[in-house]
Amino acid sequence: MAVTYEIKNYLNFGRCAFITNGLLTIGVTVDVGPRVIYCALEGKENIMFVDEERRFKQDCGEYGTWYNYGGHRLWCSPELVPETYSPDSDPVCFRAEADRFTFTAPETPFKKVFSLVFELSENSAEVKVTSRITNLSSEPSEFAPWSLTCLADGSAAVIPMCTRKSGFLPNRVVSLWEYSDVYDPRFKLTNEYARIRQDSLIRTPFKAAFNNEDGWEAVVLKGQIFIKKISPYQFVRYPDYSCNVEVFTNDRFLECEVLGEYKAYQPNETAEIEEVWRICEAPEGYAPDVSELAAMAE
Repeated sequence: MAVTYEIKNYLNFGRCAFITNGLLTIGVTVDVGPRVIYCALEGKENIMFVDEERRFKQDCGEYGTWYNYGGHRLWCSPELVPETYSPDSDPVCFRAEADRFTFTAPETPFKKVFSLVFELSENSAEVKVTSRITNLSSEPSEFAPWSLTCLADGSAAVIPMCTRKSGFLPNRVVSLWEYSDVYDPRFKLTNEYARIRQDSLIRTPFKAAFNNEDGWEAVVLKGQIFIKKISPYQFVRYPDYSCNVEVFTNDRFLECEVLGEYKAYQPNETAEIEEVWRICEAPEGYAPDVSELAAMAE
């Protein structure tokens, strides 16, 4: 099937580019962001969290106010105010070239340029997502690229645990934030996988990070299975005790996050994260199964 797109207004986000191959449709903001504010199989509900109320925001003083907006976004790690929350509420540069679609935000006050590139498959519900941050400063800048997908309520995330044989050495890292209760009912940890689910009745946040060496993570919601295939884990420096995958949840959404190498990026050097999103239909009443999800990610 041919990949096509149209620019149209969506909710209160202004102009958005809706890109489809007839099986999968994504909607990306053009007037702000960019954000992937819509993602769904044909005939299914949007799986992205959408913050029409602008409930989630951060005051950055002289730089203005940052708004979550919802959906998928690109950040710098570690999480710092004001740089991480540098407002991105201006129009972005949108370029369409065959089946390749690039969204580039204006340069930030911190001398960085953020861009998202999408390449939809012509015959499957799959899209390659490339996230790039370029250091335009005349000095090295230390950070890690940070790709965050903010998914709607009802999400259940599954992250495979490392099963690599390591003898007398450790093979698994689980990082927890100070607000993360190890007895939180949304969190389940086994030898094979971790599961974190969103629950609208639990208002406190929860976050955990992992060394994901299997190269995939999955979220089940709204009759769909959202699979992120990510680059293989490398034995380089990652943020948060060297974790490359993180999951955050609260009473409104669940974030499925991927991190790149944390290092000093030289002037004009670009940090990059590559992911492939694969969306599958979930059978009614589907309970996440790590073996089945691993096979889907192959």
